[in-house]
Amino acid sequence: MKPYSQLTLASYLMGPTLIVVSHFGALLVLFTGLSVGAIAWAVALYAIRMFATTGIYHRLLTHKSYQAPMPVLWLGSIVAAAAGQMGPSWWKAHHMAHHQFSDQERDPHSPYQPCKGAKGFWWSQVGWLFSSVFLPAKLPADVESDVVLRLIDRLHFLPTIALGAISYFMGGMDYLVAFFLSTTVLFHGVATVNSLTHLVGEQPFRTNDGSRNNWFVALLTFGEGWHNLHHAFQSSARHGITLQKGQVAYLPDPTFWLIKLLEIFNLASKIRVPSEIELIDRAKDPSHQNLAMATEAEKSS
Repeated sequence: MKPYSQLTLASYLMGPTLIVVSHFGALLVLFTGLSVGAIAWAVALYAIRMFATTGIYHRLLTHKSYQAPMPVLWLGSIVAAAAGQMGPSWWKAHHMAHHQFSDQERDPHSPYQPCKGAKGFWWSQVGWLFSSVFLPAKLPADVESDVVLRLIDRLHFLPTIALGAISYFMGGMDYLVAFFLSTTVLFHGVATVNSLTHLVGEQPFRTNDGSRNNWFVALLTFGEGWHNLHHAFQSSARHGITLQKGQVAYLPDPTFWLIKLLEIFNLASKIRVPSEIELIDRAKDPSHQNLAMATEAEKSS
């Protein structure tokens, strides 16, 4: 691993620091309460920043599930950074390592490595951020080669701090606490993709790991919880897909709906989704393939 510069190291360490501050800030709700306006602000911040994390950082930046103009990627990355999700280089580096070594020793946040059970859950949910694996072994060359993305990556903490300041000036402590609470809930929502979707849920597709489709996580993360499909077809822009009685069934996937909305405004193109034949061929249960073949035979007879 190439040593990080002192400035990059200091920048990256701001990430966990801000998350810890956010957790303590969220506890202030016990003393301040939340007005209706502050609740609406917290919900809006959660939704906008979650979509930026799932639709931009994950499906566009990391997996290139669709194409979009660079300003969409840049703006979306700033919003995702404002969620306390670190910068684009750091985020992609860790996620690609997760896929390359999923649930193996070098997976940075598997609930099975380096420990299992309750400790494994804690590790995958938050513990890994405070360990040596927090720093990626290698930053992605495609992100690093883009001057704007690289700048967002190194200054990832500024959008988070700026959004906290904006919240305070909008409505005082009430809105600042709403910001802290929204950021904390969002952090744990995204983290459940690391933990719960590798522990609980269905596995309709063949993969070499513990990835699962988990409806609760899908609800929290606007479709990211359909994780078994994602590991089976990493480049798919649609995660909400399963198999039922030998047939392809589509599940709610708000992030995919957002991508389709962007397409209407010519802000997304070349959206990648596997064919139904590819999906059935990847079925974990052979009975799905047999039922599909029987159905096709009926149609042709």
